[in-house]
Amino acid sequence: MAYRDLRAYLEAVEARGLLHRVRVEVDPILEIAALSDRMVKSGGPALFFEKVRGSRYPVVTNLFGSEELVKLALEVDDLKEPARRLEEALSLPARGGLKTGLAALARLVEAGRWLPKRVKKAPCQEVVLDPPSLDELPVLQLWPQDAGRFITLPLVFTRNPETGQQNMGMYRMQVFNSLTTGMHWHPTKDGARHYRLADKKLEVAVALGADPAIIYAATAPLPPEFDEMLLAGFLRREGVEMTRALTVDLEVPAQAEFILEGYVEIGEKLLEGPFGDHTGYYSAPDYYPVFHLTCMTARRDAIYPATVVGVPPMEDAFLGRVTEHLFLPLIRLQLPEIKDIHFPVAGVFHNCAIISIEKSYPGQARKVMYACWGLGQLMATKFIIVVDADVNIRDPEELWWRVWGNVDPRRDTVIVEGPLDALDHSSPHPGYGSKMGIDATRKWREEGHPRPWPDEARPDDKTLALIARRWKEYGFK
Repeated sequence: MAYRDLRAYLEAVEARGLLHRVRVEVDPILEIAALSDRMVKSGGPALFFEKVRGSRYPVVTNLFGSEELVKLALEVDDLKEPARRLEEALSLPARGGLKTGLAALARLVEAGRWLPKRVKKAPCQEVVLDPPSLDELPVLQLWPQDAGRFITLPLVFTRNPETGQQNMGMYRMQVFNSLTTGMHWHPTKDGARHYRLADKKLEVAVALGADPAIIYAATAPLPPEFDEMLLAGFLRREGVEMTRALTVDLEVPAQAEFILEGYVEIGEKLLEGPFGDHTGYYSAPDYYPVFHLTCMTARRDAIYPATVVGVPPMEDAFLGRVTEHLFLPLIRLQLPEIKDIHFPVAGVFHNCAIISIEKSYPGQARKVMYACWGLGQLMATKFIIVVDADVNIRDPEELWWRVWGNVDPRRDTVIVEGPLDALDHSSPHPGYGSKMGIDATRKWREEGHPRPWPDEARPDDKTLALIARRWKEYGFK
């Protein structure tokens, strides 16, 4: 059964012994973040702060602070399981007889269960806070040089003014005062696109505290205008309950803890930041749109969720492992030669991608690099390293052995210019700079390597079999 809400997930986490309740009063300014940072880096539990200074609401952090927690959040035993389900759902055969046809039909019926469900009476609207005020919320300040308090786990809903398609994204929100925040959406995000298309105002709804599948879906690198609620439904194996917001024309998760309703006014911007971001560095201040709060609702005894970002590994490192598995089947629809893809934690997901391929013609590694740079959010990847299919790309020692041994720097590296992540502080201009591709595959004569490629020094199969037979004779168990 899918988690109905954040509370059901927390109950499961506590039952598994993965939730620690902090019963003494804590400060939302720096203290909660520092403790959360220490816990996630030690593989620690999710944290439930029962008494937060200045607020009547408790705070929960580290919801995804370990691989065990992420598995529990998505109700899987293996982080590859959602990817296997997706790959099966995508393989709808054009022919194959009655048996395969019925299997395809069954998958389509299952997909129908992923669709959102509309409800009129919603727990997220049990309490209407009148007048609305962000001062009610225990919003955290994460790091000493942050410009203030930031809402770090917001599910931001907007609607495309031209198509009517609704979108959910996760964009940090700096609290300016009791009724306004920043809206930190980058130019490539759907929320920013809707903002550019709007006339005078763009309605916005922000949900705080949903079930873990919805939270993950807000972070996922989906194609433009793809409904994140469909992905959440797929992960939950059950559609998300949605309800209409009270004052804006948007639908929000019915089981959320808080709903903030309001708008951004076109052309209005304020200086936002600095902020200690998931890169591990402070992102520079810049001007971003302003969210105006006009209505605020909540559940009775609501819980405020937050994530702490900073020097990796943090929670996003474990969520990223889901992403690299889940989106591989979608990438392979366009690039079937790709066997696997890995985003190292130290690369904070947009700085480095390691890709293994089944190489079958000269120049294929470069073709894959260029294709990935033109593929959705992969366009911002600063380094792409391509290796052969037999390389374990999640073993750093094997990976770097291949790179350092197989690469001729002049021949096998390519540098191009293009869009980068806006948080990349090394580029000369925000969001634009150079990117490097490294071809660490075995080289062919046609690729400018006239010498024979050497064989690897490995034991032969006969000797390996001999050792296996005599293992106990050698005195090993």
